[in-house]
Amino acid sequence: MNVLVRGRRRHFRTVDFDETRNAVRLIEQRLLPHTFKVVATRDYRETARAITDMIVRGAGAIGATAAFGLAQGARAFRGGGLARFAAQVETVYRTLADARPTAVDPVNAMNEIRRRMAAGRTVAEQQALALAAARAFADEAVAHCEAIGRHGAPLIRDGLRVQTHCNAGWLAFVDIGSATAPLYAAQAAGRRFHVFCDETRPRSQGASLTAWELAQQGISHEVIADNAAGHLMQRGEIDLVIVGSDRVLGRTGEVANKIGTYTQAVLAHRHGIPFYVAIPLSTIDWNLRSGRDIPIEERTGSEVLSAWGTLADPKAGSRRRKAGARVYVRVANPTSGARNPGFDVTPPELITGILTPVGIFKPKDLWKRRRELGG
Repeated sequence: MNVLVRGRRRHFRTVDFDETRNAVRLIEQRLLPHTFKVVATRDYRETARAITDMIVRGAGAIGATAAFGLAQGARAFRGGGLARFAAQVETVYRTLADARPTAVDPVNAMNEIRRRMAAGRTVAEQQALALAAARAFADEAVAHCEAIGRHGAPLIRDGLRVQTHCNAGWLAFVDIGSATAPLYAAQAAGRRFHVFCDETRPRSQGASLTAWELAQQGISHEVIADNAAGHLMQRGEIDLVIVGSDRVLGRTGEVANKIGTYTQAVLAHRHGIPFYVAIPLSTIDWNLRSGRDIPIEERTGSEVLSAWGTLADPKAGSRRRKAGARVYVRVANPTSGARNPGFDVTPPELITGILTPVGIFKPKDLWKRRRELGG
């Protein structure tokens, strides 16, 4: 995606790799929308921490990051012997897989990297294959998002009012995004529409990331509080909902996505509003048999009790904190704790369709169409 940085528009990928430094290059998403910065992780442990700490987030983006992280850890191996090398790769794999457990993309990505590495007969060959496979995964992720855009663009009519939840845009992928792909394709076709971005508490990815993306792209949009969606639906001001996902069960059609997605799906169903989930093929889990088996990440309560922001008022500056400084503010009662599940699971009967790179499917049809979907 093209980003305006210091007065110039430049193309960036959310995730990339510096082969010379054996480093994964990431957009530091915690600083957005106020500061645009690219950082480099120097080893696989730092790459895993970047996923855990949400320097990089979003199913496709952490999938590509894990793929590059596996290659990074493999390329860092020094010494001989395939057995020792295999043990190193297993350690790297486990570290990255545990970084954020709900999303299945990292595991699917790394499984594909290891499958391709197996063709190498020496450590050096497997190291080279690992990086080539990681680059191929990243490129394929972009191609999948482009295809999602082609299939989803007809859903976006002139004058449509679309609601999103969290961020499933190019920041959540290598480029383009899943839920945003139909929007960008429709914009390219000359259609005009309006997007309501749920703020997506507690980390506010809708307000900070999706809204920033749409502003960069020049798409009409407004941020709404998560709890305002029902009111707008009741008034007939929302025509369509498109979200992303971190894991879709191929056997059942259940969808795990950012906390609050289930709530929005219930509201959309109550008001007869189409609710679509946009995903690349790497987001499909063909193994789990029930949404209750999906590991739901419980994050620190401080994300609910406090918030990050910047000092917008120039008069708020001081010698210690200047206007524009990033600050962490407690917003909840000082003695209260908090529960903070990062995801919820939406049942298939609330979902109009699963928007994929090979077409739109009913959730219950995924299993019988698994050959088309890479299952």
